[in-house]
Amino acid sequence: QVSLKEFGGGSMQAGGSLTLSCAVYDYIFKTPFEAACVGWFRQAPGKEREAVAAIYTGGEDTWYADPVKGRFSIYQRNANTVRLQMDKLKPEDTGTYTCAVRRSCSAASIVESSIVASTFFNDWGQGTQVIVSS
Repeated sequence: QVSLKEFGGGSMQAGGSLTLSCAVYDYIFKTPFEAACVGWFRQAPGKEREAVAAIYTGGEDTWYADPVKGRFSIYQRNANTVRLQMDKLKPEDTGTYTCAVRRSCSAASIVESSIVASTFFNDWGQGTQVIVSS
């Protein structure tokens, strides 16, 4: 099992930016973020969790949900950290953001049908809250 922790949540006015970090720790041997699939999800109050973005860390393959395309960017900061850069924030971006990792992965898996599957990711963080005010 992998331990993940999210950082960087907070409050921001619409139009602003936030950068979320997903850090992996408490692992043995190679970092779980090596050639892995890492995803960001969010859940707004009263709504179901939705996938936001995902990346295959062994290459440059990424996926974004339609509502965030052109505004959010997912990238690997270093061996232990994946970030989600969120620009031009909107009030509908409000929610709890959670990262997840699938350790045995490939670039071919960075497609919506895989990412949204409930059993695709092996380990999840606890989440960090993002509040965007109008």
